[in-house]
Amino acid sequence: ISMKSKNPDSFMFHTPGIEMVKLQSKAFGIPLIEQETKGEKEVELKDLQKVIEKAKKKYNIKGITTGALYSNYQRERIEKIGDSLGLKVFSPLWHIDQEKLLREIIENGFRFIITKVAAEGLDKSWLGKEVNSKDIDKLVEINKKIGINIAFEGGEAETLMIDGPIFSKKIEIEKADIKMESKICGELLVKKVKLINK
Repeated sequence: ISMKSKNPDSFMFHTPGIEMVKLQSKAFGIPLIEQETKGEKEVELKDLQKVIEKAKKKYNIKGITTGALYSNYQRERIEKIGDSLGLKVFSPLWHIDQEKLLREIIENGFRFIITKVAAEGLDKSWLGKEVNSKDIDKLVEINKKIGINIAFEGGEAETLMIDGPIFSKKIEIEKADIKMESKICGELLVKKVKLINK
């Protein structure tokens, strides 16, 4: 399920690179239901509930998995929707050590890039960067100095998964532009992308 919020400051849904979810769906080989929402606080949850209900009917889903690490706001609202629809909710990453999680993601063969930065300590040089173990070391140092959430749970940055064990094809970005609003706030605008067989 992909919620396309018209509000870039939505409390629930990320907007940077959302158009890439369709390509990720093809790379995973799983179906996708897309739904637009105005992104109004709390109203957007009703939109989400409707589309989850649609997925339950169409695909006979039994549960919802969240990627929440520390956001009670998101986790509790998803749990409420799950309860109302009779679906189990799983939050397997809940309160996992963030550095350990990032290192395990990379060690397990997942590849991701930074698509948005919005925090002190992060700048233009991070945009489009495929994160590796040395970058995690840098994020840990930035965290010690400034206190950013290294898994970006507070919106410090946004990422895009481009490959991993669950991908039947990998995503290759052929052309992208960088748009900076300030020294520490900017976005990678993907212009041309393709799927590559593995």
